[in-house]
Amino acid sequence: GGESQEACRQLHVEWMAPAPALGTGQDRGNSGVFLMGRYELQILDSYQNPTYVNGQAGAIYKQYPPLANPMRPPGSWQSYDVTWTAPRFRDDGSLASPAYVTAYLNGVLVQDRVALRGATFFLGTQSYRAHGSLPIRLQDHGSPVSFRNIWLVER
Repeated sequence: GGESQEACRQLHVEWMAPAPALGTGQDRGNSGVFLMGRYELQILDSYQNPTYVNGQAGAIYKQYPPLANPMRPPGSWQSYDVTWTAPRFRDDGSLASPAYVTAYLNGVLVQDRVALRGATFFLGTQSYRAHGSLPIRLQDHGSPVSFRNIWLVER
C-alpha cells in the first residue's frame, strides 16, 4: 500500500551536566534528544536528584520511566545508545504502526522496545500526526549541558 516505511536507526550521544550540580529536580542539567524532532528521550542530571519518574534521565518523557538509574556523578560523561523504528502512517494519515525505542544509558538498558504513544508534550495526551523523515533535535532547556560524539546509523 501507500504506507510510509522508515528504517531502523541507531543513535549514540554523549552528554554531561556540569559539576558541581546546578539546580534541583527538573532544573538540573535538563535537555533532551528528540528522535525525529518529536519524541523525547530525556536528558537530566538524575544523579541523587529526586524528580518525577517519567522525567528522569532515560525516560521517554512523560510516557515511560527508565528501568534503572545508572547515572554517573555531575561532571562525568553520560552516554545513550538508542535504537528506534519510526512510526508508519497510512495514506489517510492514520497510524499504521507506532514508533519503537530501545535505549541504554551508560550501557544499562533503560527502555526495552517501548511503543511510543505519540509525540512528546509537556502537558496533555501524547498523539501522532502523520509525518515523513525528520531530523534529530537536541533540546535547549536553559540548563548548561555539553554534548560530544553524536553519530547515527541507518539500517
